[in-house]
Formats: sequence, C-alpha cells, structure tokens
Amino acid sequence: MSEVPRIEYRTVDIDGVDVFYRQSVPTAPDAPVLLLLHGFPTASHQFRTLMHTLGDRYRLIAPDYPGFGYTSAPDDFDYTFDGLADTIAAFVERIGLRRFAMYLFDFGGPVGLRIADRMPDRITGLVIQNANAYEAGLSDGAREFTALSPDDEGAEDTIRGLLTLEGTRSQYEHGVPDPAVLSPEGWTLDQHFLDLPGRKQAQVSLAFDYKSNVEAYPAWQAWLRKYTPPALIVWGADDPFFPAPGAHAYLADLPAAEVHLFGTGHFALETHLPEIAPLVAHFLDRLEP
Repeated sequence: MSEVPRIEYRTVDIDGVDVFYRQSVPTAPDAPVLLLLHGFPTASHQFRTLMHTLGDRYRLIAPDYPGFGYTSAPDDFDYTFDGLADTIAAFVERIGLRRFAMYLFDFGGPVGLRIADRMPDRITGLVIQNANAYEAGLSDGAREFTALSPDDEGAEDTIRGLLTLEGTRSQYEHGVPDPAVLSPEGWTLDQHFLDLPGRKQAQVSLAFDYKSNVEAYPAWQAWLRKYTPPALIVWGADDPFFPAPGAHAYLADLPAAEVHLFGTGHFALETHLPEIAPLVAHFLDRLEP
C-alpha cells in the first residue's frame, strides 16, 4: 500500500505576484518531478486527488496562475497568456526546477507550451489532458468563443455568461454520463474564486486573448516535431470545447505518443482518476532522469 503523501502549501513572491502552490514531498529525494498546470476556470485544487494518489512517489508541483485560486496579483497585472507564462516560468526558476515533466490541462496547454519553448532542455515529457494545440481539436462552439473580440457587440456579455455558477457547473457536467460521480466542491470552489473582486474581468481579458494561442498552434507543433518529448495523452472524449480529434492530432507531430480516450467530459480527472493515475505513474517511471 502506498504511503499517505505529505502535501505542502506555500506562497512565493514573483515580481509582486504572490504565487500559491501545492507540492507533494515524495519518499525518494530524487523522485521524478511533474509540474501540474491547471485549466479554466479552476486552479491547483483540480489536482488534489492526483497528488494524494501519487505524491508519495513523485514530486508533484501545482501553482495557481495569477487571477486564479489563491494566487494574488497587483491590479495592473497583464492578463494575457504571455503574462501567465511569464509568471510561471519565473516561478520555475525561483523554486529551482532543472528537469521536469509537465501535465498540461486546458489553459495549461498554452501556458506550458510557452514555457517549453523557453526552456526545451528542461522538459522530460508531457502529460496532455484536453489541452488543445490543433485546429482539429476546436469544436464549433470553441471556434466561435475564441474568435470573440472586444469590439464585437455583446462579446463581453457572452464571456461573462460562462463565469456564473451555472456556467461553471456545466463545464464539469457536460459529457459526463453520470454526474453523481462528480464532487460539487470542484465547481463551488471555482466559483468562489471567480466571484472575488477583479477575477471576472481577468477572465474576460484572457478570453479575448485566447486567439493568440490559436495563432501559435503552428509554432507549438513545430516545437513538438523538433524536440519530440515523450508524451502521454489522456483525454475526455466528450469535451464540448476540445473534442477527441484534438487528442489524435498530436500524433502527426508525436507519432510515438500514447493516447487514451475516456467517455467523459472536460474534467476527466474528476471522473477517471483510477484509470488515469496509473497511466501517469507508468509514464513518469519510464522517463529519463
């Protein structure tokens, strides 16, 4: 039986941003390192069950981005994906990560791939969960949403409609055959953070900037082809934003990647932890130290 891992909760100042992060303390000091990069509209707490399942064997580190979770940022923070990546890249430097794999989920894709482009020699592998980097992985609804611009009539109202409790809960439940398996703490905690002062405007800014990620897809695909990192792809096949073709699209640039599709929605870890956690463990065990 695995030991109950020790989980630490810390905050570090990164250029005026108080970055909150949680990390596991594995039994082996030289255990593989996995940087867990969360999605929208959640934060590092989305990895809580994974960390309690694998944290005794691996050093799992999950920061909250500026504008998310317990991280606090100054009023003039640049809420763009470049801005998020700048902070998390500086966080990586500050806590001294030299060689690490990354778990990319949703927003973690554009944040993590920006980081990978800056420090390719540090990346040992990628776990990719519903983190899209291909046009084929955008649903029609996602295409419409990511094309919104501030000058479009009603665009901001459309974005803010997704930031309600109903909108947050629907992101968890959509595509899940039996919503009774979902813990309500996920979307209620997400909504708590979304309702904090300034948080919804931060999400509006990021939504309008999302098109910068779509524009970067060709560059990220070229990076994957050049560096060919080992990759494990675990994907909720019924994700309304990033459907299953987004998982298979990675094989064009990473033909050796391992792909597993699950009959669930966007938050696959919430419903399929027993299936995904062993895959992640086996993947980390195979990586070059």
